[in-house]
Amino acid sequence: MGTYYLTVFSKTGEKLLDEHFEASNDSDAKEIGKEKLDKENYSEHTHRCVSPSAKLVLFHR
Repeated sequence: MGTYYLTVFSKTGEKLLDEHFEASNDSDAKEIGKEKLDKENYSEHTHRCVSPSAKLVLFHR
């Protein structure tokens, strides 16, 4: 298990969401991140999900 970080920004650059979660691999983290974004209605905002090794696993601009 690794700790992944999900961050969402508004169009003005304000941080709307900054949280971490555990996932067993990058694919699982991508799915978990998408679920969290959909649940909070943030999927259309700029967002990123970063792996423990600082790899982008999810990004939308």
